[in-house]
Amino acid sequence: MASELTHHVSDASFDNDVLRAEYPVLVYYWAEWSGPCKMMAPMFDEVAETYNGRLKIAKLNIDHNEDTPPRWGVKGIPTVMIFMNGRVEATKTGAFSKSQLMAFIDVNI
Repeated sequence: MASELTHHVSDASFDNDVLRAEYPVLVYYWAEWSGPCKMMAPMFDEVAETYNGRLKIAKLNIDHNEDTPPRWGVKGIPTVMIFMNGRVEATKTGAFSKSQLMAFIDVNI
């Protein structure tokens, strides 16, 4: 069940939705064929509710958006990046738990 608080972004919308956002944005780079991405997907909806109003959660499918991942140096998935004021503040690659994700967010926003 997708949360209405989780935003799907694309190559076309990335600059406006992420780089020009009013508050920090966590971008989740994923692919449908990735087992770890499928396993982790529900936790982003839960985290979006927890951080509502303080952090925007955005998902970018790397198979449908081929320009943005290399632009930001994404070399593997799943990858998450926290953007603030148009800059990458932190990056985490690989599978991780909800508690690890929340700790990563708390340290970086």
